[in-house]
Amino acid sequence: MSKRLCRTLVGLSASALVALTVAAPAGAEPNDAPGAVVSQELLGPDRVTPGAVSATKVTYWSTGPKDAPMTSTGVVYRPEGAPPEGGWPVISYAHGTVGVADQCAPSSSVPLERTATHLGHWLEQGYAVVTTDYVGLGTPGVHPYLDGRSAAHSVVDMVRAARAVDDDLSSAWVAMGQSQGGQATMFTASLATAYAPELDYRGAVATGVPSNIENLLPLGGPAFPALPLKGTTVYIANVLDGLRASRPDIDIDSYLTPLGKTILDDVENNMCYTEARTKYGTVTLGQVLTKSLDNPVFMEAARDLLTVPTAGYDRPFFIGQGLSDIDVPAPLTLKFAADLTANGVDFAFHTYPTDHLGTVPASVPDSTPFVAALFSGQRPCTGSLC
Repeated sequence: MSKRLCRTLVGLSASALVALTVAAPAGAEPNDAPGAVVSQELLGPDRVTPGAVSATKVTYWSTGPKDAPMTSTGVVYRPEGAPPEGGWPVISYAHGTVGVADQCAPSSSVPLERTATHLGHWLEQGYAVVTTDYVGLGTPGVHPYLDGRSAAHSVVDMVRAARAVDDDLSSAWVAMGQSQGGQATMFTASLATAYAPELDYRGAVATGVPSNIENLLPLGGPAFPALPLKGTTVYIANVLDGLRASRPDIDIDSYLTPLGKTILDDVENNMCYTEARTKYGTVTLGQVLTKSLDNPVFMEAARDLLTVPTAGYDRPFFIGQGLSDIDVPAPLTLKFAADLTANGVDFAFHTYPTDHLGTVPASVPDSTPFVAALFSGQRPCTGSLC
């Protein structure tokens, strides 16, 4: 029996002890099609975010690195009141960096206050909100951090799974995310209509989008300077940990100092992002690496994971960036926006005098009418129209 199947069966056995958990009937054929539901569980009142009448945790199949089937978990939040004709429009929300260890999965705990407030805003607007954990985060396998395509698949398949457990959800949906979730949202925007043509994808809202990271990685090595950035070493450790699992041919450990190996082992097994940043916040990237990352094999793999598309979008989207953001520095996003503009992409771009986390609430007055226009079928404010 494979490790993945074994861990899945153990998880299902545990969840069967929880009231209102529904799994496939005995004797049913296994179904690992993207979006297929493995189990569902109605969460208790303490897990229901403001503006929702219920929260249902689902385990579902999606597509991970190298297009391999993997499972993900997520939560379906149903808004108050009766659904409109055609069902509740859906926002598929992609969370920011929490870590890569299984215990860091957002669906495993009460939402952070700032997240609950943000999701509550969209529920109060009359949208169902569904939130993926991404593949490998709380489910079998290592979470492929910042693997944009894998994350996008999780975001799309969360909509499929949510509609399978709630008949009152519309096929019309919008992708939304912050930080790691902002990158996931941009990848989602680039592939949503082709990956799930049966759904009615309308557009996206992304804030704090990590972009152009692949252009900085060639600088990575023992001589990498200490820069006034926040969490860089832990972010890169998460990336390297995902690559270590998905690309064993690269031999990531050969790039690492003993301290670097310890950090990767900790983030994979023991620590969520906040704890890792507290413990390793003063460690520089140069202390983690024994040699330069600038070689063709490593860089090809990194670009496959990290490079956010700058063309090929078929629906409008919104990007918000904090000008004092030291997690995702504004110059990187400004370059991304310039590349999109040069390629004739239809999008709205807003900057705010705030930091990384502050960009989310700061953008709400602009993103709220943008999303409303997407769902109403009107043209949102983009480009020179804004």
